[in-house]
Amino acid sequence: MNMRKAQLYINGTWVEEPRAVEPVKNPYTGEVIGEQQLATPDDVERALASAFAAKKDIARIPAYERARILKKASMLLEERKETFARYISEELGKPLKNTLDEVSRSIETLEQSAEEAKRLFGETIPGDASARGVKAVAVTFRVPVGVVAAITPFNAPLNLICHKVGPAFAAGNTVVLKPAPQTPLIATELLKLLLEAGLPPRAINMVLGGAEVGQQIVKDDRVNVISFTGGVVASRNICALAGMKKVLLELGGNAATIVHEDADLKRAAALCAKTGYSNSGQSCISVQRIYVHESVVEPFTDLLKREVEALKVGDPLLPDTDVGCMVDERAADRVMDWIDEAIAGGATLVCGGKRRGATVEPTVLFNPPKRSKVVCEEVFGPVVSVIPYRTIDEAIAETNDSAFGLQAGLFTNRMDIVYQVAEALDVGGVVINGTSNFRLDHWPYGGVKNSGIGREGPRYAIEEMTEMKMIVWQFPQG
Repeated sequence: MNMRKAQLYINGTWVEEPRAVEPVKNPYTGEVIGEQQLATPDDVERALASAFAAKKDIARIPAYERARILKKASMLLEERKETFARYISEELGKPLKNTLDEVSRSIETLEQSAEEAKRLFGETIPGDASARGVKAVAVTFRVPVGVVAAITPFNAPLNLICHKVGPAFAAGNTVVLKPAPQTPLIATELLKLLLEAGLPPRAINMVLGGAEVGQQIVKDDRVNVISFTGGVVASRNICALAGMKKVLLELGGNAATIVHEDADLKRAAALCAKTGYSNSGQSCISVQRIYVHESVVEPFTDLLKREVEALKVGDPLLPDTDVGCMVDERAADRVMDWIDEAIAGGATLVCGGKRRGATVEPTVLFNPPKRSKVVCEEVFGPVVSVIPYRTIDEAIAETNDSAFGLQAGLFTNRMDIVYQVAEALDVGGVVINGTSNFRLDHWPYGGVKNSGIGREGPRYAIEEMTEMKMIVWQFPQG
């Protein structure tokens, strides 16, 4: 295997000078597949200075040209789909089934960003709604904020960069990118592709490292918008450091799916198995809590067990693998501790519950204690809990009894239940006759409570990454 290198990219140049480096390992095999340079405080300072100095030049690039560059990038990514999918699988342990899907979504995200670059619309507002404005009219339009800091996680290392860099450039901003330290190689490959597509060299800077690098970026006054996807602890740290700048946070979840008594149980079980364990459950909308009406909980659990036990666990690079491994063994240790805690508290282990290295078997727990971690916190691993309920009001209350509120699913054919649940759930999105884990990249995606602030999806991210400017025309009296 060729050793790949994740490099810093600052002020239009790949940094070649010696830097401290860290190995990048394949979490499934433990093999070292590359290395990453680590940014110094001076590197971060130069990246910030470059982004700030270039922001006016990037803002002057016409919308059609920004759109052309992003469209070219999506076309290049389409041509290299299999290669990029393999890179993600090697670096993350995510099965090819999932990484091929992630690359497809990334292609769409770049293409949608290209389209939205041409839709930075404003409006005209007559003044004569006020007696003082009879001879006046206002015109609004969108302008870039300037510098966007993009800080991304490991679990969708390609698409989540596209969701930040694509809209930021479509809107005419410069970007300082800090990808997750677990997945810097795929970030480097994407940046090379963007530059090949014609992205201006000074439109983006990339720095690599841990929390201290991110902290230096977010507290800098030259940054106008921080777009962060990650955990609650880090987000609170960002908010404490950011000062007076816009902060967009796409955070965790503790996603519930409700299976009502009239649900199609086969469909519900099949979809819960598919979307509870993809990427080993390392998705913030991964199915985690399934509330099932007590009249159907036994047949549903049997169907779910059958579907989960049919999932193929193994080498992420094999095309028929359904579940690979977690990002590292430390993450696997934590998930196993949470499973053990739930069982010790009275949960029934339906299936799974074992691990090998960084791989945790797809696990189903029945009726864990309400205060156990697998119910209250974000598992971010291949663990799903089945919990019976008696009334739909009870299911709604249990779903809402969470610090998170990202997405939820509901299986029912009763429209009155659909309206009741959709209105009552404290979440950013409700999926009807599907699970919590369904997202299309052009839809507004985000949550409430500890699940974040703002919405992603190119159109919605661009709104966050631009400012509204107004021109007022006052006409002569007479």
